[in-house]
Amino acid sequence: MTPRVLQIIGWALPIGAAAAVAAWGLLRLIGLITNLVFYQRVSSAMVAPGAAHPPAWLVLVAPVLGGLVVGLMARYGSEKIRGHGMPEAIEAILMRRSRVEPRVAVLKPVSAAVSIGSGGPFGAEGPIIMTGGAVGSILAQALHLSADERKALMVSGAAAGMAATFNAPLASVLLAVELLLFEWRPRSYLPVVAAVAVATIVRGPLLGTAPVFPMAADALHPGAAAELLCVVAGVIGALLAVAVTALVYFSEDTFARLPLHWMWWPAIGGLIIGIGGLIEPRALGVGYDVIADLLSGRAAISLIVGILIVKSLIWGLSLGSGTSGGVLAPVFMIGASLGALEGLVFPAVGPGFWALIGLAAVVGGVMRSPLTGVVFALELTHAWPALLPLLIASSAAYGVSALVLRRSVLTEKIARRGFHLSREYDVDPLEVLYVNEVMHTDPACLPMTDHVGSAALLLERTVPRPEGRGGDTPVREPLQRLFPVVDADRRLVGVVPRQSLAEAVGSAPPTADLLLTRPVVVHDDDTLRTAASLFAEYGVTAAPVVARDEPDRLLGLVTVEHLLDGRLRDLAEHHHRERLITPGRWVRGGRRRQADPL
Repeated sequence: MTPRVLQIIGWALPIGAAAAVAAWGLLRLIGLITNLVFYQRVSSAMVAPGAAHPPAWLVLVAPVLGGLVVGLMARYGSEKIRGHGMPEAIEAILMRRSRVEPRVAVLKPVSAAVSIGSGGPFGAEGPIIMTGGAVGSILAQALHLSADERKALMVSGAAAGMAATFNAPLASVLLAVELLLFEWRPRSYLPVVAAVAVATIVRGPLLGTAPVFPMAADALHPGAAAELLCVVAGVIGALLAVAVTALVYFSEDTFARLPLHWMWWPAIGGLIIGIGGLIEPRALGVGYDVIADLLSGRAAISLIVGILIVKSLIWGLSLGSGTSGGVLAPVFMIGASLGALEGLVFPAVGPGFWALIGLAAVVGGVMRSPLTGVVFALELTHAWPALLPLLIASSAAYGVSALVLRRSVLTEKIARRGFHLSREYDVDPLEVLYVNEVMHTDPACLPMTDHVGSAALLLERTVPRPEGRGGDTPVREPLQRLFPVVDADRRLVGVVPRQSLAEAVGSAPPTADLLLTRPVVVHDDDTLRTAASLFAEYGVTAAPVVARDEPDRLLGLVTVEHLLDGRLRDLAEHHHRERLITPGRWVRGGRRRQADPL
C-alpha cells in the first residue's frame, strides 16, 4: 500500500458523511411526496401509499402523473436518471472512467422521490447508489486523480449511501466488491470501508441504529431438515428470479417498440402501477412496512399472494419503462412473500424464518450476489442464527440462476448497450509466473564491435519456449524480434530491433549505428504481469532480461509470446483432464506399503 492510498482514504471520509446525509434527504423527500400525494399533508415521515386505502382515482392517476414528471426530467434534465441506478453506476465506472455529471447528483434523487412517492413500487437504494456515487465522482473530478482513484471514491460514495439507507455496512462493502469495483485491492477496498464506516456512524443520529426489519432471533432454531429444505427454497427463489428478470427485459423490449418518444414511457408504466394498486394497494411504494410484516410472520395469506403476484408484475413491467427507482427493496418484498408462502407448507422454524430465506434466495438469484444477499438479510434483521440456512438458500439460487441466465438484471442492460461485462473473479495467470520461468535463456546476441552484415543468419533465429510449458497446448516458436548487443564481457550495451537489422544487412553498417542504448528491460524476478504492463506502456513486444542487482548482466530475452505461457498454463489446467490415482496404482502402492518394513 502506498501513501497515495492513504490520501484516497482521507477523501473517502467526507464522501461517506455526505452520502449518509444524501440518503437521509432522499428518504425524507420520498416521505414528503408520499404524504402530499396520498394524504394531502405536509410531513416527511415514511408512510405507505396504500395503507389508508386512498380513493381509486388517486391510486390510478398518481403513478401516471409521477411517471410523466420523471419522463420530463429525463428528457430536459439528464437522460442518465432513467433506470434503477446500479447499471448506470456500473456503466459510469467501466465506460466513462467514473465520471458522473453534477446535475445527476440532484436530478436522480428528486426523480426517484417523485416516482416512489407517487406510488412507484421501487426502492430507494438504486437512486442513492447513483447519488452517493455522483457525490464521490464529483469530488474526485475536482481533484488531480487517476481513473482508478476516481472509481474508488465513486464506489465509496455509492456504498456509503447504501449503508446509510439500510444500516448494513458489511453488506454494502460486499455489494461494492461484488457489483461495482471489479477488483479486490487495498487501493479500492480501504476507501470503501472508510466511507461506509463514516456513513453508518452519521446515520445513527439521523435515522437510528436499530435493524431496519428486526426479527425475534431467539425463536429461530433451524435444524438439519430445515437446512435441507433451504436448497429447495433456493431453487424456487432462483426460478422466480429468472421469471422477474425475463419480465423486466420483456417490458423493456416492448416499450422500445412503441411508436412514442421514451419520455412518455414512464407515464405508461405509471398506468400499469395504478392498475396493480387497485388490486393490491400495499404493493405501491417502497413497501418497508410490508417487508416488516412478512418477516415478523404477521402477514395474512391474502397479502402474501397479492404481493407476490401484483408486486412482481407491476415492478417488472413498469421498470422496463425507464422510470427512476431501485430494485433491491422490491426484490426483498417479492422474495419475502415467496418465502412466507413456502412457510405455509414447510415445517415451522420460527416467525418469519421462511420469509427471510426467500428474501435471500431471490436476492441471490436476481442480483447474482449470494454473499451480499446473505449479509444483507442478517444485517437487516439481526437474525444471526439463520446464517447457515441463508447461505445455503442464497448459494443454491445463485447456482441455478447462473445456469439458466447468462446475465443478471443488473448486467443485461449494459450488455444490451453493446458492452461486454464479466463479474467473475479469477487470479490473473500472469501474476503467478515469473519472467525467469518462461524467458529464452540463450538468445542470439550481436557483439558491439561487429558489423551487421555478418548477422544475416540471425534473422532466421527463433525464440523457443522452455520445455513443458503450457501443458498439451501446441505453440508456435516466433522469430527472434530483438537482438541484445553485448560487449566483450557479455554485458548488455543496448538492443537492435529485428526490422532495423533486416534493413541494414545489405549495407553492413557498424552495430553501433543501429544501437538503442536505453531499451526497455525487465528483471528475472518480475511477474509476467509486470512485464506485460511494461510492454503495453512502452509499445514493445520483446525485451532483454537483466539481473536486478546487476542491471547490465544479460540473463535472457522475453517476448510477448512468452507472456502467453501464463494463459497456456491456465488453459491446460482448465481443459486438460487426467487421472492421477488409478485403482491399480492404489493397490500396488498398498502392497508396497505392506511390504515396507518401516
